[in-house]
Amino acid sequence: MILVYSHKITNRIKYSFKLIFTDVLKSDVAFTDNKEEFEKSNFPKINYSHHKTETGIFFKPSYLLFENGIKEQEIEVFEHNQNKCFFRVSNESALPFDVFAASFYLVTRYEEYLPQIRDQFDRFTAVESLAFQQKFLKKPLINIWANEIAAIVNEHYPQMVFPEKKFNYISTIDIDNAYAYKHKGILRITAGMLKAIIKGNDFSKRVKVLLNLAHDPYDTFELQYQIHKKFNIKPIYFFLLGDYGFNDKNISVKNRKFQSLIKSIADYYEVGIHPSYASNSDVTILTKEINRLKNIMHRDVTKSRQHFLKLTLPETYRNLIDNDITHDFTMGYSGQPGFRASICSPFYFYDLDTETVTNLQIIPFAVMEATFKYYLKSSPEEANKEINELLEAVKSVNGTFVSVWHNESLSDEGNWEGWKEVYLKLLEKVSQPINA
Repeated sequence: MILVYSHKITNRIKYSFKLIFTDVLKSDVAFTDNKEEFEKSNFPKINYSHHKTETGIFFKPSYLLFENGIKEQEIEVFEHNQNKCFFRVSNESALPFDVFAASFYLVTRYEEYLPQIRDQFDRFTAVESLAFQQKFLKKPLINIWANEIAAIVNEHYPQMVFPEKKFNYISTIDIDNAYAYKHKGILRITAGMLKAIIKGNDFSKRVKVLLNLAHDPYDTFELQYQIHKKFNIKPIYFFLLGDYGFNDKNISVKNRKFQSLIKSIADYYEVGIHPSYASNSDVTILTKEINRLKNIMHRDVTKSRQHFLKLTLPETYRNLIDNDITHDFTMGYSGQPGFRASICSPFYFYDLDTETVTNLQIIPFAVMEATFKYYLKSSPEEANKEINELLEAVKSVNGTFVSVWHNESLSDEGNWEGWKEVYLKLLEKVSQPINA
């Protein structure tokens, strides 16, 4: 166990130290503001105050973890050990920057509470982030810093043994549109046929699928089962169950084939809700969609990922908490791969408005195939190269690598030709030993 002393123990201090030592390094941490108690303790010790103590490792703090509220921060980024850092402190500190404040700033998404430019879908974008602008979006900085802290602690306290961490991979599949042509109701099918006639692109394909003479290209579910069985992967599925709208176009939740699909997948894998675009503006819609999934599966729904990755802090997470969601997988960007919160370990949401730690665990993802296809216009080969680089970054710190795929991208047809192979190569890579 690590004992932390500070002249003032705040919620931010407790959260930041638990983030590093509990969430990332898997060790216990305790706190005291009693200097005499601190000096007498035989535990490995960290002094996080403005003045050195006779014992303990001295990490000089900046101001952020002693503040309340949200305000513009002066961020001066510099390099230490070939990694970017900020919140510089004096050289007498174990590190030349306040690593706990910097970690807090990044993981709470502090900058997303400040005035910002948002995209056409009302989302905070990667290009507006400090990580993108300072070129560390593709590094899990907090994990790297945590390992550096562990090394410093071991140097001062050789008896301190941190548990061995292991690399972990989580495959997640979003079902925005379960079928390309089938099970969409007479109005949508008719509209699709008329559109195909006008554009002259896939009319014959639609007819063959609807007459059961050809396979629906989005129906890759049996293929997914075979792939995941081969690699011994247990993906997590997120189903969109919103009412039909401009940005929500899945199969009707009343469709029995669609319900049967959800039940069959839930028999083998974990299933969560994919809250619709419309649910972001009305929490009653979110509640309705979660209840729909509960009623179909006859079990509680505890996992989620926002459709369109729409995330507004803190409202989105508060709404999920109010609906008994315990794990959210939205933390990532649509437009860029990498680490939105600069971490590749699950962590708990800290509500900056109320200065409280919540029970909502955030599981950040690093890559989504649609990012490469639609935003970066990458080829499958280019995407594969970048995915491998991010994967190696996570493996190097024994973190958790999370990918996002969709059922249609595994069809290997049309715009998605060649992308099934990208997923297969990813599964092959994560299945290899770390030093392979």
